[in-house]
Amino acid sequence: MSATRTVENEVVVPAGMTAVWERIVGPDGINHELRPWLTMTMPREIAGLTIDSVPLGRPLGRAWLRLFGIVPFDFDKLVVVEVDAGRRFLERSSMLSMSLWEHERTLTPVAGGTRVHDRVTFRPRLPVPGLAGLLARVVDTLFKHRHRRLVTFFRGRS
Repeated sequence: MSATRTVENEVVVPAGMTAVWERIVGPDGINHELRPWLTMTMPREIAGLTIDSVPLGRPLGRAWLRLFGIVPFDFDKLVVVEVDAGRRFLERSSMLSMSLWEHERTLTPVAGGTRVHDRVTFRPRLPVPGLAGLLARVVDTLFKHRHRRLVTFFRGRS
């Protein structure tokens, strides 16, 4: 069995919690954070729903990850297990490449804006020596990129 790893990142975004929440939970905001390296589709099964109205704890469909927004290379069998509207969500899913993908994002008001904290726990499907460590570095780099993009988005609006 592959090793489970956890990666945590946080950043202060120069905007209020309501604005940050609205941005981070919608497809446009998610894809803005991921670009130019990745994009993610939303499952057809949840069209028209928001994170505040999706059924919790059950599979919502496949969210495809696309390299450079074009080439599908993995999918997330999306399951949102907890939502504290405006403050926190917890996704606990599996992927083609991961037997476990758990992403918790928490927002906290701080001086100068909103602290965004991401905790990602994952377990690769393939028991390849060193793979979990390599993927931990990739996930860490990806979430640092996402945070830079989020800060830049709001900095341009202040």
